[in-house]
Amino acid sequence: MSLILRLALASLRSRLLTTGLTVASIALSVTLLVGIETVRAGVRESFAGTIRGVDLIVGARGGSLQILLSTVFGIGSPAGSVKLSTMEHWEAHPAVKWVVPYSLGDSHRGFRVIGTTPAFFERYRYRQNASLAFSAGGAATGDTDVVIGYEVAQRLKYAVGTPVVVVHGLQDIGTSSHEAHPFKVVGILERTFTPIDRSVYVTLEGIEAMHEEEPMVQAPVVQQQTAEAAKAEAKPAEAKTAEAKGRAPRPRIDPATVPTTPPAGTPMAMPGAEPPPGTPMVMPGASPPPGTPLVMPGAEPPPTVQQPSPAAPKRVAPKPAATVAAAPADTAKEEHDHGDDQITAFFVGTKNRFEALMLQREMNTDLVEPLTAIIPGVALGELWQNIGNAEVGLRVIAMFAVAISITGMLVSLYSSLEARRREMAILRAIGAGPRMILSLLVLESTLLAFLGCVIGVALVYGGLALAQAPVEQRFGLHLALRALGSTEYMYLGIVMAAGMLIGFVPAWKAYRTSLVDGLSPRQ
Repeated sequence: MSLILRLALASLRSRLLTTGLTVASIALSVTLLVGIETVRAGVRESFAGTIRGVDLIVGARGGSLQILLSTVFGIGSPAGSVKLSTMEHWEAHPAVKWVVPYSLGDSHRGFRVIGTTPAFFERYRYRQNASLAFSAGGAATGDTDVVIGYEVAQRLKYAVGTPVVVVHGLQDIGTSSHEAHPFKVVGILERTFTPIDRSVYVTLEGIEAMHEEEPMVQAPVVQQQTAEAAKAEAKPAEAKTAEAKGRAPRPRIDPATVPTTPPAGTPMAMPGAEPPPGTPMVMPGASPPPGTPLVMPGAEPPPTVQQPSPAAPKRVAPKPAATVAAAPADTAKEEHDHGDDQITAFFVGTKNRFEALMLQREMNTDLVEPLTAIIPGVALGELWQNIGNAEVGLRVIAMFAVAISITGMLVSLYSSLEARRREMAILRAIGAGPRMILSLLVLESTLLAFLGCVIGVALVYGGLALAQAPVEQRFGLHLALRALGSTEYMYLGIVMAAGMLIGFVPAWKAYRTSLVDGLSPRQ
């Protein structure tokens, strides 16, 4: 066997270019096949390891994937909000061990700001039940404290004590910043390779405080200055001319000050009728004040004018210009209000894992407030089912790539037989039987497949080592370097078996070639 192995290696070295191209094609196809499976498994482990130890995630009525992606992975927007009193109600449930609020809605320089409590840093688990740890500082407890993730600190070059200004909205467009309530970094989390590294955490009291301390808009002063400037610009040309000649301008009657209706309680005289003595004339088309009796032509006026009843409600005086001018600012503030008695979702830990299903059913059928309670593991399974077709498509593409490379190896070995015809005849002449020739060619194809698999696996690990940091920074996925699984070994076995079977085709042709045919020259 060692003789056949040495002959196979010497034969491959003699055709170094052809051998190298064949091995490269097999290696690239193996890299694609094994790499897809390795990345798929790494992505699943990264998603599944993002959150541990949380039995239920409860949010407003909506889809389970929407709640999972918006709260855990920071992808998309939540379906709505949940009342804080609702969370407190379920916190008192006998099956609940702890709850942690989770409030979204603001950002800082592109990173999401999350309102929660110090219990979040104690209860949250990731990967293999690992807990959150601080590389500097501690948890946020005051309404001006903020805790930042590892990536936030690295990108923005923040340290403990750095001031932070939060912007309203999920995108940092700077249209409504909370500059009146700045925060200060009190803690930096260690790296977790999860969306936590790209998050900013404040307390619920901090969210409430920064919305209460927004600066008031100075609309009344601006309105008054604007009105005075408009009056100065609207001064008539006659007044300006009179001032230039040194004489007093003629008084000008403002039409707005001329009353168009008689005082309240004045009888009304119709056009063409003689009004009663002492009745002031009312111009045609003018509207009488409310409660004024109507006097028909020729009718006697009432002896006395009916006064409004003391019990009648008083009319509300119109608001002054300053109050009206301030209304848009109040409206803007109401639109900007987050609703400090509401949160986006809350995490639930049960006293017994078996009670999670019962509690989920109770929450989903609650009639007081429509809720959706999801189990993170079940929601992740639903996510993989939705994207399972894409995984199958990638596997099919990789299989076709392997088939093409194996076919290329067959073409290479079969076409080389014509050049190796004399070599095979000489081996036959010195005593090598047909079985030895068959074993030699099958061993060569097996070696080509083996070298392709080894180089392909090496390329997969090398690519993961180089792309690990960029992928984590860009997509937040941690692709760990792990040992090959059963699926990858199965793929490698299929490639090796295919390479061995392909070697039988040229070996059978060489086996059937006679010694005389190999030694006779071709015309």
